[in-house]
Amino acid sequence: MRVLGVDPGLTRCGVGVVEGVAGRPLTLRGVGVVRTPADAELGLRLVAIEQGIEQWLDEHEPEFVAVERVFSQHNVRTVMGTAQASAVAMLCASRRGIPVALHTPSEVKAAVTGNGRADKAQVGAMVTRLLRLDAPPKPADAADALALAICHIWRAPAQNRLQQAVTENRLQQAAARNRLQQAAAEHQQPHAQPHASKGRTA
Repeated sequence: MRVLGVDPGLTRCGVGVVEGVAGRPLTLRGVGVVRTPADAELGLRLVAIEQGIEQWLDEHEPEFVAVERVFSQHNVRTVMGTAQASAVAMLCASRRGIPVALHTPSEVKAAVTGNGRADKAQVGAMVTRLLRLDAPPKPADAADALALAICHIWRAPAQNRLQQAVTENRLQQAAARNRLQQAAAEHQQPHAQPHASKGRTA
């Protein structure tokens, strides 16, 4: 499984590609940051992010894209920028038919470090260890993107099993409803009327 992790941001959008499967050593395929100037017009910054992500998709051809789920913060302006960059990443992947998964920061931290409240230094250290790197990726946005990719690789099997169970349950419920509707329809069908008796002749 090859996953492109995206840590969305307007000024620095972290990107990282990890390949592997749960339970086995993972391989780093690429890591970096898509940057945009803070004084540029918003539309142009979003275009730059789109172009940057498109280049990563072209080069690495990931099977999945994992994006950090945007959550509420006190700084509304920061949240808006993060959400806009996140939407661009989701659009780029979906336009190519690549499945997109959203993971919260606490899910990523818990998956990578075992602690949902781990700080960036702890995440960077574990990413370095898991990918057998010489040093933590810089800046932290790049390490966070790799952590997102690792999180998805490790969580995907459990998520797939859960989704399969949900799908099977829905199919069973639909089949049961169809049987009930069919039985009700058969019960409501009018019974054959008895033949009318012939009139007596005078």
